[in-house]
Amino acid sequence: MALHGGKLTKNLVRTLGPGRHGDGNGLYLVVDPSGARRWIVRVTVKGQRNREGKPLRTDFGLGGADIVTLNQARDRALEYRRMAKQGINPRYNARQEIPCFEEIARQVHIERLPTWKNPKHGQQWINTLAEYAFPKIGRLPVSEIDQPEVLQVLLPIWTAKPETAKRVAQRMKAVLDVAKSKGFREGENPVTTIRDARVLPTVKQKVQHHKAMHWQDVPAFYAELSTKDAMAAKALMFTCLTASRTSEVLKAKWEEFDSDEQLWTIPAERMKADREHRVPLTEQMLAITEPLKALRSEVVFEGQKRHRPMSNMAMLMLLRRMKVESATVHGFRSAFRDWAAEQPGIAREVAELSLAHTIGTEVERAYARSDLLEKRRNLMAAWSLFVESGR
Repeated sequence: MALHGGKLTKNLVRTLGPGRHGDGNGLYLVVDPSGARRWIVRVTVKGQRNREGKPLRTDFGLGGADIVTLNQARDRALEYRRMAKQGINPRYNARQEIPCFEEIARQVHIERLPTWKNPKHGQQWINTLAEYAFPKIGRLPVSEIDQPEVLQVLLPIWTAKPETAKRVAQRMKAVLDVAKSKGFREGENPVTTIRDARVLPTVKQKVQHHKAMHWQDVPAFYAELSTKDAMAAKALMFTCLTASRTSEVLKAKWEEFDSDEQLWTIPAERMKADREHRVPLTEQMLAITEPLKALRSEVVFEGQKRHRPMSNMAMLMLLRRMKVESATVHGFRSAFRDWAAEQPGIAREVAELSLAHTIGTEVERAYARSDLLEKRRNLMAAWSLFVESGR
């Protein structure tokens, strides 16, 4: 790493590249590859030895350069050196203001809010920490949090709520990583240490599948569904035929539809995989959507409010009113996939792409640029005929 001798300046503190840059007398500016800047001071504690019997020389974080100015860092470094010369270990005696875990966590949450695709995910991020971590370690200085404190949070929920526990662990790790980048803690992240050492018990989870109707029963159900005039029924019919996700259908806008090309193009920001998805429209699908244009709504399946979609529970509640307890709306995707697997000559990738699933490795996807639209068009046409066969 680059090492600059002599004194630093305010301009250098702002502009120096990655590395450890000396200011003299044991004070260093550390610039991480990410651009984060923090202060450390290296001191030798008089009369104290390390495990090898050598003079105890230790690095101490003084805070991030975005918070602690150059002059403040020099003052704190001087205080540390004075204590070390007196034989006092600064680790236990320095009067440094270290923020608590909750303070850093809430700051990280605010900084990351613009990066979340869905604001709901951002709220869940902080809510899980508020429920499980803050009551136990929220008020502790981030410099004092180690493996016992992390285990205190994770152990009670590790086997009872494994998915939640993993998310809490990931978020705790992120908070402690940021705290280190700002110079408020040292050493390896305790969450990483616990994970690598496999301290927590292995939990085997059962995959929870969405309840799905047997594909053989779909035509009879669809025939009954087609007798209903409610908008939720039309949306559910369209969902059934397209094998799309609930949110993709409910938030569909007319601008996404091309009747001439018989194509529905869902933009990337509305797709789970963040990739644009083209759905070939069959005659049966168009028979549902075309009459709805007369409503002149911005959305295809309008809810109770003008130009606004229905509730995401509308189709599920319709299923329940129809006394269908053994299936969910999402389950019709599974019914389609099971049906496709039973059809001769249907390639796996065609069926998977029809569901907008990501297939193959990253390298394979880089070369496989086609979304197999025409093959999928034939598949969806066959599925539509099958679904309508019970009418």
